[in-house]
Amino acid sequence: MSYQMFIQHFLNAITLGSLYALIAIGYSMVYGILRLINFAHGEIFMLGAYFVFWGTTLFHLPWVAAVPVAIIATAFCGVLVDRCAYRPLRDAPRISALISAIGVSFFLQNFAIVVFSAIPRPVYRPDWLVMPLLVHGVHFLPLTLVVPLISFVLMLVVLYVVYKTKPGLAMRAISKDIETSRLMGVSVDQIVAITFMIGSALAAASGIMWSLRYPQVHPMMGMIPGFKAFIAAVVGGIGSIQGAVIGGMFLGFIEIMIVAFFPNLSGFKDAFAFILLIFLLLLRPTGIMGERLEEKV
Repeated sequence: MSYQMFIQHFLNAITLGSLYALIAIGYSMVYGILRLINFAHGEIFMLGAYFVFWGTTLFHLPWVAAVPVAIIATAFCGVLVDRCAYRPLRDAPRISALISAIGVSFFLQNFAIVVFSAIPRPVYRPDWLVMPLLVHGVHFLPLTLVVPLISFVLMLVVLYVVYKTKPGLAMRAISKDIETSRLMGVSVDQIVAITFMIGSALAAASGIMWSLRYPQVHPMMGMIPGFKAFIAAVVGGIGSIQGAVIGGMFLGFIEIMIVAFFPNLSGFKDAFAFILLIFLLLLRPTGIMGERLEEKV
């Protein structure tokens, strides 16, 4: 493999890993507070991409205006999912909330098929993001640099919110002991809604950037990235934001580099994530940065 090809694969790995990390943060934030795997997160990812698509085609919004509108609309959808599907089951057994999450996932998929149709649709990409560049013999698109940059800025914003603000302090308190937090005056439902809003906004941003990298949208587009991001969250230690970032980047590099060095395995690239998950669960069930949880009795 030439030096130029290695750099191209390296940039692709950073891009893919940063997208997985953004989605995985949403999984980790919700799990950290509610001990709930939000299996509808991949469908929220899909809605973000569709909102930009319809904003630019149906409402003729400029792309730069459609993106923030789509993120806000998707964040609202995330809060709505919590309000309708999860909040009524807050005190129910965890299996009930898990089944509800799976139900919401199937509902959103089929809703998108009925309303948007199952036909993949091409996505508008601004020229400045897809104009090929040549630097020291390396060909790449500006999109390859913009996606990781935006992703890491969003990750830093989330870390600031979680560790430097009052809502973030409340999130960390609820993750440790939800009942004590409620007794201390923390509005649990409000903080959970904020958590879903932030996670859904990140999913929307990653969905928009995913549709720029793979320029089409369809109702099932969130399923595989959602599963892989969940694996990234588990690999990094589900419940840990830093772990989600590490897991996402690790998974992105594994997926791209194995195919780069062993092209004959390209047909099995989706299996690498699941093989990695199996090995990690055997060797370190809590993930790279996860903590062992103790049940209160």
